[in-house]
Amino acid sequence: MGRRLAEHYAERGNRVCLTGRDLDRARAVADEIGRPSVEARALDLAEPEAIAEVLDGLVDVSRVVLAAIERDENTVREYDVARARRLVTLKLVGYTETVHALAPGLTDDASILLFGGLAMRRPYPGSTTITTVNGGVSALVRTLAVELAPVRVNALHPAIVHDTPAWQDKPPAVLDALRERTPLGRLLKTDDVVDAAVFLLENEAVNGVNLELDGGWLLV
Repeated sequence: MGRRLAEHYAERGNRVCLTGRDLDRARAVADEIGRPSVEARALDLAEPEAIAEVLDGLVDVSRVVLAAIERDENTVREYDVARARRLVTLKLVGYTETVHALAPGLTDDASILLFGGLAMRRPYPGSTTITTVNGGVSALVRTLAVELAPVRVNALHPAIVHDTPAWQDKPPAVLDALRERTPLGRLLKTDDVVDAAVFLLENEAVNGVNLELDGGWLLV
């Protein structure tokens, strides 16, 4: 989803800086996008002490998207503290430190988008840390919008996106059961998420919003 957003803005002619934990992989994605305005940097949000140095030199930043995800099935009964600490650091401390590092270079009309997820509203066995951090993202949006005004800050909380690597190879029976529970009769696709993300980033009246994108899944 983050890659597709990078492609969207690169196709519009914007300068794009994309990041990933592995520099070679990030550079490969930048090369695949195939625009000279796209650069890559290595950044691990779970290591926040290094974030400012990696982002040094970025100025006139008008759009920031924090779409990091790390899947973690961590039950209370079999709690892995190291995994939990990493995910909490990545989503809450890492997100905040990234915004902190970029703040001096943000334009007055800048817009920031954080990615959470619907596990905050519909937990499942093993989602304790994911549910907690996504709830934290929803609160982080509000405080950042106040502190950084007039910079806008919003969050997007997608449900299951069926054409992403995590879901596209699931057994058909699993996906069919999920479709049947969704009023639209279909699951989200990446393009749905990109459209919603662009709306939150570009609509100048949208601020401090946590947008749940689920096709009505939470209604049933």
